[in-house]
Amino acid sequence: MRAAKWIWICLTVLTLGQVCGAAEDGSSIDDRLAELEREIAEIKQASAPTSGQTASSDSKKKGLFSSVDVKLYGYLKTDVSRDSSRTTNGNYVLWVDSEATRRNDAESNLTAGESRLGLDFSGPSSETLKTSAKLEFDFFGAPADENKAKIQMRHAYMKLDWPEAQLSFLAGQTWDVISPLNPSTLNYSVLWVGGNIGYRRPQVRLTKELSVTDQVKLKLDGALTRTIGNEDLTGSETGEDAGVPTVQGRLGATFPFFGPKPTTIGVSGHTGKEEYDLDATGQNTDIKSQSINLDITQPICKWITLKAELFSGKNLKSYLGGISQGINTATRRPIDSEGGWIAASLGPWGKWSSAVGFGVDNVDRDDVAAGGRTRNSCLFGNVRYDVNAHAQVGLELSRWETDYRGAGDADDMRVQASFIYKF
Repeated sequence: MRAAKWIWICLTVLTLGQVCGAAEDGSSIDDRLAELEREIAEIKQASAPTSGQTASSDSKKKGLFSSVDVKLYGYLKTDVSRDSSRTTNGNYVLWVDSEATRRNDAESNLTAGESRLGLDFSGPSSETLKTSAKLEFDFFGAPADENKAKIQMRHAYMKLDWPEAQLSFLAGQTWDVISPLNPSTLNYSVLWVGGNIGYRRPQVRLTKELSVTDQVKLKLDGALTRTIGNEDLTGSETGEDAGVPTVQGRLGATFPFFGPKPTTIGVSGHTGKEEYDLDATGQNTDIKSQSINLDITQPICKWITLKAELFSGKNLKSYLGGISQGINTATRRPIDSEGGWIAASLGPWGKWSSAVGFGVDNVDRDDVAAGGRTRNSCLFGNVRYDVNAHAQVGLELSRWETDYRGAGDADDMRVQASFIYKF
């Protein structure tokens, strides 16, 4: 609008100048005015929308770097921690290292590796089809010097939604279908290998939602996922060598039970196999990976929500079960495990919120060799304070216990402070 205003001011000045000039050189004022009107008409025609273009097309143009809507999000997070014993991997805890040789070997860590960046893409969309995508990464990639952290891809997928049919299709890397919940911990590993299974992997997924009544909803997820296995005796990757993907599925129901919000219960599972080569001649054996799981989300009142998961299965290393043990390489048998976790999110009370919880992963001790991990548990509690809408500080205490087959049982008391800036 401001540019148009200046154009008309300039044209007015030129008009007055030419009219005055016409009076001086004896030209016809009417002839001059007619000429100016013709020039203005040509300018308007040149700036008018072309065929098939609407007058509002300029307002619909996207940003300079993308033809679709893009939203940047994430946070910067610094974690300062001290453990009373050595843990794997230190920056975050998965289990406590065996104390058979080194007992109460305290350690401290300071990292910004969990800092996260993400991009949400949306469009183009219509009344019948909506398209979107996500790209997200953090800096807990392959091992590197602490001040040279490497990028780790977390999510990278496209999604198609048909709202009227309550149907969606996803292709790319994201969370597993099974065991979809996570407790609210400051520790990056959210009780992985300590009772919480399920991770991220490449997949193609179909989701169908059903409205049984206005208050009762069903959700069915099915996916073909990348089988991520172990290295066999010949150096091959056993999941890739299987030749078939893994199948995952979940049926969830949301309904009113008690509390201020609906209850959600889900039953999920997966089945797949790995091809374990015994020698270079091609002799092999198939080793299955399977699980059956239960997840529950139960709001208790306005400021308390309970979440819990249970699992039972075998060969769950790539799903962060079995205390990160999948196959006994000596017997070439899958390792059985079972466990779960429960946690309560408390608050917020003004700028304060907190969470407490417990998780445990139990492994069949007969399935692991001497020195193998047989039980891993964690009891945690944390509190967070919102400095403002973007800055947050938190403190977490956790007690970890890891048992081994034979000598080496270990325990750890972890104190962790976190400083977070969200955007």
